[in-house]
Amino acid sequence: MREPEKNKNVKKSRVQRVREAYTRGDVETQKRLHSPDEIGKEPWHKTEQGKYIGQAVYGASDGIVTTFAAISGVAGASLDPKIALIIGLANLLADGLSMAIGDYLSEKSERDYLESERERETWEVEHIPEAEKLEVREIYKKKGLEGENLDKLVDAITSDKKIWVDTMLHEELGLFDDDSSPLKSALVTFFAFLVAGFMPLITYVFASQWEFLAQNQFLISCIITAITLFTVGALRQIVTGVKWFISGFEMLLIGGLSAGVAYLVGWILNVIFKISA
Repeated sequence: MREPEKNKNVKKSRVQRVREAYTRGDVETQKRLHSPDEIGKEPWHKTEQGKYIGQAVYGASDGIVTTFAAISGVAGASLDPKIALIIGLANLLADGLSMAIGDYLSEKSERDYLESERERETWEVEHIPEAEKLEVREIYKKKGLEGENLDKLVDAITSDKKIWVDTMLHEELGLFDDDSSPLKSALVTFFAFLVAGFMPLITYVFASQWEFLAQNQFLISCIITAITLFTVGALRQIVTGVKWFISGFEMLLIGGLSAGVAYLVGWILNVIFKISA
């Protein structure tokens, strides 16, 4: 029984195990994972995994909330369930596509901006190095360094052009490299939005196959949606670090509130304008 568990841990990065130990309050494991041997085992490279997990979780959150809110409004207005299906599917595809495109353009714009600033900082380092060196000195002087320590740090940073430019990007502009792909990010968002957002529509899609579903479409949709909301919320723990049950109930509350507002609006409009008549 020990060997499979060992192999399981090997697949996890050191940072992942450090996070888990911190969450458990396991001080001894924290110390062991911060030993020179453990730190030396792990290659220092960036990974896109965390970024895409975040996109998937938040895409799923938006998908299920917006779709369920749409069909709740239809249910509140006492309209034909087929209208809920039409509006729900239209909302699912249109909003999912819009969200993915927005995500793509946002990621690409940030990357383009970073590259333009990198080009500018590189030019400045090459053409006005003394001024840039002075900027590095002022940055770390404001952080409290002075004297010989400050001189050594400035000399070390400015001795390598790449480190120098990266330092200016990070410390002066607050910009950091992101190796994730805007296209992959958009696709992850889109498909997570579709899969989670389809959950409230299951009963409407298959209502013709089972009479019980047809008679209780909205009720069963509420149950399925509540379970999915809690699950998606719990999965946010991967990104936020918040306890899974707190994150799950928080997502359930937000989704329920959104759907409740949509249902109330539909009901009020039906009372005023007799929409379902």
